[in-house]
Amino acid sequence: MGLQEYVIVGRHLPTEHDPNPKLYRMRIFAKNQVIAKSRYWYFLKQLNKVKPSSGEIVSVNVIHEKRPLRPKNFGIWLRYDSRSGTHNMYKEFRELTRADAVASLYQDMAARHRARFRSIHILRVVEIEKTDDVRRSYIKQLLEPRLRFPLPHRVSKVKSTFVGKRPLTF
Repeated sequence: MGLQEYVIVGRHLPTEHDPNPKLYRMRIFAKNQVIAKSRYWYFLKQLNKVKPSSGEIVSVNVIHEKRPLRPKNFGIWLRYDSRSGTHNMYKEFRELTRADAVASLYQDMAARHRARFRSIHILRVVEIEKTDDVRRSYIKQLLEPRLRFPLPHRVSKVKSTFVGKRPLTF
């Protein structure tokens, strides 16, 4: 899916009444900068009644992961609109980056709940540092110290086409 994490800072346009308006900062996950700005205005319009015509974006920055090669556990709080109403939810994912965890979330929500990108609002993404804080059993099973994935039914390659005995596969 290729999501990136953006930090967008915006505000009301300065006026004589308010020369230094309050800054509003948001972390947005989106494919590109255009979609990130659009989502920013969508949420800001709902929360603080600031429209693109009456406001300005001060800065847009991409956040890169500090250690993108180390697997981490993430907890994600979200709100989504289904066919029957609005629901709050908490999900956990084991991924390399925050953006990958959110991409997995969108895939999971589309598969399990038929929720579209536009109907999912991500409230918070937190890296779970302690293994005791992990709540979901499907993530707990991956935290074993000596976790292995054995391949029990391997067929060995035969050098010759015609061999005198049957291959052993176990």
